[in-house]
Amino acid sequence: MNVLIIGGNRYFGKRLTSRLLESGHGVTILNRGSSEVPMGVDHLIADRNDEAALESALGDRVFDVVVDQVCYTPRQAAIARRVLGPRTRRYVMTSTVEVYEYENSPGPVREEAVDPRTVTVDPDLPWDETEFLDAHYGEGKRQAEAVLAAGPAFPYAAVRVAHVLGGGDDFTGRVDHYADRIRVGEPICVPTENHPATYVYVEEIAEFLAWAAEASFTGPVNAHSHGPLTTADICAEIERRIGGRTVFQEVEVGEVSPFSFARSYGMDNSRATALGFSFSHSTEWLGQALSETLGVR
Repeated sequence: MNVLIIGGNRYFGKRLTSRLLESGHGVTILNRGSSEVPMGVDHLIADRNDEAALESALGDRVFDVVVDQVCYTPRQAAIARRVLGPRTRRYVMTSTVEVYEYENSPGPVREEAVDPRTVTVDPDLPWDETEFLDAHYGEGKRQAEAVLAAGPAFPYAAVRVAHVLGGGDDFTGRVDHYADRIRVGEPICVPTENHPATYVYVEEIAEFLAWAAEASFTGPVNAHSHGPLTTADICAEIERRIGGRTVFQEVEVGEVSPFSFARSYGMDNSRATALGFSFSHSTEWLGQALSETLGVR
């Protein structure tokens, strides 16, 4: 199988690349050239926002599968349809649990809660502005999915990735946010009603994406380990590894810590399970994941 990965040279993207190579697949990475790629990988350089440059970099190449790790907006999705549609039989977009940002569900959220065919697309919003995009991350992904789902038919899958934990290369700083406060007993701000959320180990989401690349299903799919986690679960595990003391401070208004949620939007992974992927349980990897990020045993 010949796979094109757009972006994907950091965090779980690089783990996906390793898995595909280990399985004997040919891998090409397309990025802006800001980082080197692993041995055995073809490297194309282009800005995926520049349609002409993307066309030029790809030339007459065709791929069995494209895994797009950096599709954040409806504009980028539209370019992907036009440029990659004729060059691949399957397109896998890395989406996010944040497409459910307007949900507050009494139970796990299934894919149909956000049907991309019903999402309104506004390509004229200032998607090129970093501040706007950061503030509208979930909406950008929702609208990108909507572009992929619109006719004519396009063979896409949108992997809605849960909150990712693990790896010494976790660049988000979210685990460190807790560790820094636990070490000195500084208060950790949480909402008055703090809901659990769904998570996935960095190694498992890489495995899932490799599996999705080889599969044939289409449309949205939720991807997360079994066993939702609370802020208290994560902090207790950090405390076991570094010592210190967890102190929670409930706030009704204002900023809260990154793994604290005033609404319930944990995902349901039954579609992926029915399609044949076997998820682990969060208790199997939580300690290992946090140890990796914190650099402790």
